[in-house]
Amino acid sequence: MSRMRVLVFRHVPFEDIGLISRTCDERNVEVNYADLYRPDAALPDVSAYDALIFLGGPMSVNDDLAYLAREMEWIREAVAQGRPVLGICLGAQLIARAMGAAVCSNRAKEIGWYELRFTGAAEEDPLFQGLARETVFHWHGETFDLPPGAELLASSDLCRNQAFRLGDRVYALQFHLEVTPDMIADWCTQDDNCGDMRELDRPIDPHLNSGRLEELSSRVFGRWFELAHNSR
Repeated sequence: MSRMRVLVFRHVPFEDIGLISRTCDERNVEVNYADLYRPDAALPDVSAYDALIFLGGPMSVNDDLAYLAREMEWIREAVAQGRPVLGICLGAQLIARAMGAAVCSNRAKEIGWYELRFTGAAEEDPLFQGLARETVFHWHGETFDLPPGAELLASSDLCRNQAFRLGDRVYALQFHLEVTPDMIADWCTQDDNCGDMRELDRPIDPHLNSGRLEELSSRVFGRWFELAHNSR
């Protein structure tokens, strides 16, 4: 069988796949980026890829941005075709909105390291089985409703809808399992994030739970790539 190809939609230059790249290297997965936020970006041939990943960004899915509308069209097409899709943070909200759910302001911004609780449904989930409570990294001010047919997989104290599965190949994660300490430190310096940083009552420690996050990243994303590979 040919090498698996994954198309990653990036929304700002400083948010890439991070720890996911290690899993891609281990599994010999080819990764290409689509940077549609750039005015000179060419539209990718989405049909040439086995799976799609949608990353985070400081914008909102409710913003009138043509490239986000196009990405949601591709999400709907991929879901209809039964292709694997993974969304992280903004990417999770794109999946939710594309599939008919609302995205709105969360009751509080969740920025930094917060505990995540996995639901009963996660106990039987291919990606999250065996997990109960974990401290992971978050950076979001919005949340999503669950689209029709979605299964809730995780919640936190500040945000009920933290992850869902739609069907057996589409996953949306509001939290960040992909970040490295260097990525977190860099995000804290970005102009796009300066408003969020001023609202924090204490600095973010990029290393606080980074060791465990590496383990979770390898475990969860490794299982997602296995699922994606088996669906080819």
